[in-house]
Amino acid sequence: MKFINAKPRLNEILDERGISQLKLSQITGISQSAINRFDRNKQHLDNHLFIISRVLGITIEELFEVEEEEENK
Repeated sequence: MKFINAKPRLNEILDERGISQLKLSQITGISQSAINRFDRNKQHLDNHLFIISRVLGITIEELFEVEEEEENK
C-alpha cells in the first residue's frame, strides 16, 4: 500500500508568477486570510482548490508537492 504526502505549494507558485496573495484574493473572491493559511492547512475546501487552480491555469495536483511512500511491512 502506498501513502501519499501532499505538501501545499501555493506561495511558491505565487512567487514564481509575481502574484501577491492580495491579488489572488481579489481575483478569486477567496479571503486573503484563507489564502495566507493555504500552505499551513492540512485540509482545503474543495471549491477553493478548484477556483485557485482554474485562475492559475494549473491542475489541483500542481498546487501540491506530492510524494508517494511505500508502507513498511
